Amino acid sequence: MRISLFLILLLLSFPFATADDLPNLGDVSQSAMSPLEESKLGEQIMLDIHQDPTFFDDPEVTEYLNSLGYRLVSASPDNTLDFHFFTIRDNTLNAFALPGGYIGVHTGLIVAAQSESELASVLAHEIGHVVQHHLARMLARQQQNTLPTMAALAVAVLAARSNPQVSQAAMATAQAASVQTQLDFTREHEREADRVGLLILSKAGFDTRAMPAFFERLQRASRLYENNAPAYLRTHPLTSERIADIENRVAEMPYKQVRDSLDFQLLRAKLRALLSSPAQAVKEFESNLQDKRYASEAAQHYGLALALMRAKSFDRAETEIAALRKITPPNAIVDTLSADLKMAQGKTDAAIAQYRSSLRLYPNHRALVYGLGNALLQAGRLADAEKFVHSRISGNFSQDYRLYELQAKIYAAEDKPMLSHQSQAEAYVRLGNLTAAIEQLQIALKYGSGDFYQQSIVEARLKELRRTNDPKRKP
Repeated sequence: MRISLFLILLLLSFPFATADDLPNLGDVSQSAMSPLEESKLGEQIMLDIHQDPTFFDDPEVTEYLNSLGYRLVSASPDNTLDFHFFTIRDNTLNAFALPGGYIGVHTGLIVAAQSESELASVLAHEIGHVVQHHLARMLARQQQNTLPTMAALAVAVLAARSNPQVSQAAMATAQAASVQTQLDFTREHEREADRVGLLILSKAGFDTRAMPAFFERLQRASRLYENNAPAYLRTHPLTSERIADIENRVAEMPYKQVRDSLDFQLLRAKLRALLSSPAQAVKEFESNLQDKRYASEAAQHYGLALALMRAKSFDRAETEIAALRKITPPNAIVDTLSADLKMAQGKTDAAIAQYRSSLRLYPNHRALVYGLGNALLQAGRLADAEKFVHSRISGNFSQDYRLYELQAKIYAAEDKPMLSHQSQAEAYVRLGNLTAAIEQLQIALKYGSGDFYQQSIVEARLKELRRTNDPKRKP
């Protein structure tokens, strides 16, 4: 498809390989776009993505994806870069890299990955694009080094997910150089990302055979789709030559059999349970268990329990969780589901006890943290909720926008409007939306409900954000 040629300009996504004969990219990459410019552009794009209804903000999936991603980043040629991994709610098989180290993965691709190494191979390829500075090199090649042009491409990228026709028109206005030049340069990017990604995959301890295996399965699937090939193949042109190159490189590497983590299996089941109707999900997991058609029995029980909870079949969900606990070691994801089930049943005190008990074992599991904070809020235990959320924000979760949003709700319930708007402002700051943050602080000051110390803090923060949002603004 023609639109894929333009998509690749920004969505420099995954196909695969070792880092022999890689070019020295320092000077050419920096000549087009500085790291600060890349970071700012990435933040601008992510601001739109956060507001998009397809942004899939599940804390457990996001936490797992970032844990897996940083395991790979630590094995990359440049492990000093910041990365942010996130999920898009979309059944198509796709993944993409954005400026500033932002890497998005469609839920459909996570579900389609038959092993953790396959999913890791996708992330490794995307990381390869980032550490090779492909976006900046593209700008140097095309002599397009202005943020407005890239912003136009970003709009086209976002449009492409939902409306290819609109996307094509948007990209036409943002196009640069000839189509053939763009395609040739993209193929060069993909070959480099192949080589770097395969090396990252190997150093991180994953099964390198997963990379060509996944591509071959995509290629076979594309024949069934005819002209409507899987999204990943449209945005990441795949050739038999590239697959053969990957296979040849893998053949020279030592064989390594790698078991999937339990979290990978559980979260794939979670996506299947959440992204279809409860009735369909229940039927799928029951059928898999009955026919013993699964790679992980624990994942099937987990998915069935979650689907049953969504269907409000609470007693049956409890039975599945009990069966799950018998065949798995202690696990934060299982504990979270158990506590969430108690909340769904209206057993708030029992849920709070479960959250607290589990947090002693897994103090940094975000879903448990959010669960306890929300449970305390719903129970009307506002002082406890305020104290708990404040302790987490003051500790390891100072950059967590979700906790600031929760804090804003708690303050609102306590009839503390000034503090509520101040907390909401901090949530917007962490989402990169300084304009909205400034508006919230302005509203906070209008209430004047805080003491002199609190008002001074809000005024100082407002001045700081105004300077950051508009560096030319006078103090």
